[in-house]
Amino acid sequence: MHNSYLRSVFAPYLFFRTPKSYNLSCFWDDLMAGLTVGVLALPLAIAFGIASGVKPEQGIYTAIFAGFVISFLGGSKVQVGGPTGAFVVIVYGIIQQYGYANLVICTIMAGIILIAMGLLKMGMLIKYIPYPVTTGFTSGIAALIAISQVKDLMGLKMGPVPAEFFEKVHELGCHIGGFDPLTVALGLASLVILFAWPKAWAKKIPASIALLLFGTIVVSVLNLPVETIQTRFGSVPQSFPKITVPHLPMWHEIKSLISPAFTIAILAAIESLLSAVVADGMIQDRHDSNTELIAQGAANIVSPFFCGIPATGAIARTVANIESGAKSPVAGIIHAIALLVIVLVAAPLAQYIPLVCLSAILLRIAYNMGEWEEFKKLKKIPMSDALVFLTTFALTVIFDLTVAVEIGMVLAAMLFIRRVSDTTRITPVTPENEDESPSHSIHGKTIPEGVMVYQIDGTFFFGAAEKMEAVLQEMNHLPKVLVLRMHRVPAMDATALHALEVLVERMREFGNYVVLSGPHTQPYFMMTQAGFFDMLGHENVAGNLDDALERAKGIIVHATASRE
Repeated sequence: MHNSYLRSVFAPYLFFRTPKSYNLSCFWDDLMAGLTVGVLALPLAIAFGIASGVKPEQGIYTAIFAGFVISFLGGSKVQVGGPTGAFVVIVYGIIQQYGYANLVICTIMAGIILIAMGLLKMGMLIKYIPYPVTTGFTSGIAALIAISQVKDLMGLKMGPVPAEFFEKVHELGCHIGGFDPLTVALGLASLVILFAWPKAWAKKIPASIALLLFGTIVVSVLNLPVETIQTRFGSVPQSFPKITVPHLPMWHEIKSLISPAFTIAILAAIESLLSAVVADGMIQDRHDSNTELIAQGAANIVSPFFCGIPATGAIARTVANIESGAKSPVAGIIHAIALLVIVLVAAPLAQYIPLVCLSAILLRIAYNMGEWEEFKKLKKIPMSDALVFLTTFALTVIFDLTVAVEIGMVLAAMLFIRRVSDTTRITPVTPENEDESPSHSIHGKTIPEGVMVYQIDGTFFFGAAEKMEAVLQEMNHLPKVLVLRMHRVPAMDATALHALEVLVERMREFGNYVVLSGPHTQPYFMMTQAGFFDMLGHENVAGNLDDALERAKGIIVHATASRE
């Protein structure tokens, strides 16, 4: 009875992503996990909303509505979505430059881009982003979050913190002398509570919740003159948000928003899929990356209609969801419902929360988020990887995520190409360097006078194609027949093929020949489709070295007879 009722209520997602054994016990685990994460998400949603440059309730609305959609439609069983620290810097910058109204349009556009990425099966592309790039921009975002909290953590009397990095540092430096000792003291106490909170206690009361209770009670009872949510933003609405239809801008305005929209989409895709991968490792499951992208897109389309901001999968809340016993997407849905109930019942209490306590929470998130250990490993990892990491980190801090990822990817690709090209060799084959099997070895074989044997070893592509020209330049004189062993070339590209064509033409100018020995499958079919064998002559393609030398001997004999 209980099982059939649960399946009828939760059929849309249980049917696809929960085990057939789902029962009342599983639902109870999901209920407890959802309530726990819902309470944990409250201070984070408020903190992320404020740090992003919007009202605290907008962070909560994002966690409610975007979080519900992500859990309802997502490709991960236990993913929890909402506003995240990674978006803080991006959203704040967009609001400062374009305004909140255009942030809404950017978020919806990003949602459409994410859905398109999911429909085009681009979910697996996350695995092609190098580790130094992901750790570089993650650490860069963490550093920016930490810098952005200096104002509230020290009680500085200044206007909005600029979005541009150097302006931000300059403004903070100009006002740093006007810090409030009371705010600093409360901030230090908050950090001590967050970092020293016993793990055993955290299972019952999360450190962030304990800090908010402590900070709110201390400030209220002692009537401390520090800034709170109420003093800066007024009271938090205790009601369901009104559905707002965004104003559609003109086409020329939309064009200027394409870049920030792509930034939101890229970050949402990367963070949500990374979070899903982390969840997979913890529950021994495998998420559907394309479905997850579609869900993230739908969430970012829905969120702005409820005064929300961009959302994505949240690693910290997802991990907390799993550790709290979540079994299915029901837990994520309950987390969103729990937040909604808190807003409708206890919203007035949130207005007394000190902003310095929220800044301390964000500072701890930045500390946990950053890949700081990577800086210690820089001397131990290859210089190219260290360069990619540091470049991505610096560009994220100084410019923005899109520039950092683009240049980081290009730099990583170029360095990878160089590394791969260094492994490709084109060398003469001699008895001293021979290590082949009998069918390809020159041992025991007679090399006719006027014949040279060279071997291409490794992937033959544009990064290594110039080595063919270098081979020709190194030869004191061109042989009558150049035998190229290609059985160690697993793949080649059009640039390498062009290099072979140039080689053949160069040899022909002097009445000489090229014979290929044992071309691999991919190069063989590529050369066939390109018509290279028609140019080379099919008789000059041999399956092994014996046949290639036999063909070379025939060419020498025929050339000798022609001269006589």
